[in-house]
Amino acid sequence: MTEQQRVYVWDLPVRLFHWGVVVALGLAWYSGEQGLSWWDVHKWSGYAVVILVLFRILWGVIGSETARFTDFVAGPRTVATYLRDWWRDRTPSRGHNPLGGWAVLVLVGLVLAQAVTGLFATDDILYSGPLTGYVGSEMERTMTRLHTRIFDVLLILVTLHVAAIAAYRLVRGERLLIAMITGYKRNGFAPPWIAPLYRAVFAAAVAAGALWLVLATAP
Repeated sequence: MTEQQRVYVWDLPVRLFHWGVVVALGLAWYSGEQGLSWWDVHKWSGYAVVILVLFRILWGVIGSETARFTDFVAGPRTVATYLRDWWRDRTPSRGHNPLGGWAVLVLVGLVLAQAVTGLFATDDILYSGPLTGYVGSEMERTMTRLHTRIFDVLLILVTLHVAAIAAYRLVRGERLLIAMITGYKRNGFAPPWIAPLYRAVFAAAVAAGALWLVLATAP
């Protein structure tokens, strides 16, 4: 393929979100396994996850063309057709494919649920989430159970996500991992519209401000 066929499809904010969630979730998992000595790391990595996901939701509305939910959330018929022709039609999608678009929604939703339940979780002895004052002890226990179980589901989905990336590379020849690092895909796509970075700064500020406001007013 020639250099002229490289098309910039993933903007910097999308890529920073993707790898930021990988790092923040990894830190949250590791620190959570280390006990009280790593509590601050666990807490702040959880805050980072909340901000990142809130940012991604905003960026899915005001961001670049391929980042917007309207660009990649497809209906059931489109998804079914894509799955039927997966082996036959090897044409890469410019952004998320119809199946991958729904995978993004599920993963973003679960990651947000994981982080939010952590704000209400407690071990009843050494530490509690910053929002436990809003709920009773029964709800705290429910949130704590969900915080653990959602992470187990996330581990399964992340494993499937990695397996899907490998399958696309081996079967269809699509380098999804490289594209999420460089932002470029190699094909004859029409270049998508890329949002100016000041929008990303605005979205990040709103996401961080929303979390700060919730924590600042917590009982």
